[in-house]
Amino acid sequence: MVYLSHFSFPDIEQEYSFLMAMKRTCYDTYYPFQVLSRHRLRMLDFEPVTILYGGNGSGKTTALNVIAEKLELKRDTVYNRTNFYENYTNMCDYETQGKIPKESRIITSDDVFDFILNVRNLNEGIDRKREDLFEEYLETKYSHFQMKSLEDYEQLKKSYMAKTKTQSRYVRNHLMDNVREHSNGESAFLYFTEKIQENGLYLLDEPENSLSPLRQQELLKFLEDSARFFGCQFIISTHSPFLLSMRNAKIYDMDEEPVDVKKWTRLPGIRAYYEFFQQHEREFQ
Repeated sequence: MVYLSHFSFPDIEQEYSFLMAMKRTCYDTYYPFQVLSRHRLRMLDFEPVTILYGGNGSGKTTALNVIAEKLELKRDTVYNRTNFYENYTNMCDYETQGKIPKESRIITSDDVFDFILNVRNLNEGIDRKREDLFEEYLETKYSHFQMKSLEDYEQLKKSYMAKTKTQSRYVRNHLMDNVREHSNGESAFLYFTEKIQENGLYLLDEPENSLSPLRQQELLKFLEDSARFFGCQFIISTHSPFLLSMRNAKIYDMDEEPVDVKKWTRLPGIRAYYEFFQQHEREFQ
């Protein structure tokens, strides 16, 4: 599915005209001006899966943030939105095929990291309560409590449970609905599967962060299936060889000048992996 068919950015002349009009004012940065134009990126044409590849400073994240800002997509965390973002996005243009679905969003590394930290903090809170319940269990189990009035009913139930259940069962019954403890990679993968719904446009900024190679392959399959069977369109910035191998993906090499479309096997980073493993081929035999 294609919701966003193309997106255009201001060219060098447009940026120059704006910056000349601002010459009487001093600013430390005019970001996002002078980032994408440096690589002569004028327009991106999108497929159901489009990938932006490039090194640090190539403009991958800037492009995603500009597109998300222009389309007013949902996002969970703040980002480096300077005073000139509105000026810049006003110079951008785009074409869609129908309406952009309302559930569409941009997902960044900061979103995923915040989610991981929230899960970790919640689990630490549960662990503290669990320790308190361990002590309560032992005190209740070996006490000689006798009910004297209806006000003692809750304490009587605790005493009965402590004497008839194991410590672990007692604790589970008294905890809030427990949060399953995940590794960082499991939590990150869970975040993607929860946020990516059917029929949506999703911008993913380096989704491989926090994911092991095996988890990256699981994410690859999830994204491929979402694009193929569930009406999703993806625009992804990534260095991951697994994600770059996604079937039928259109890949822009943001390190080229001008930005160019390439097969994933011709990307410099992938060639570096390939040549490295070729040099060590005997060690795998």
